[in-house]
Amino acid sequence: MYIVAIAWLYVVFMMSVTEQSAVAGIATFFLYGVFPLTIVLYLMGTPQRKRNRQIREKAALEAKQALATADSASKPDSLPDDKS
Repeated sequence: MYIVAIAWLYVVFMMSVTEQSAVAGIATFFLYGVFPLTIVLYLMGTPQRKRNRQIREKAALEAKQALATADSASKPDSLPDDKS
């Protein structure tokens, strides 16, 4: 995925170098290269971000459950009777 993005930036850079003025070259580079590529890479990264979020949520839930079981194991089931 990144090789295509790098190749596209190269093509757009070459397009911007051939522009008549520096302002047109910068505009070409950003309007044809950086902005569209940012959007495409963000959209293509959505599934990975979703998987990462699910992994973090699962780990947090497991940690919470482990803490709850550790707390319940450390508490005594019944209080001792103090019949002296």
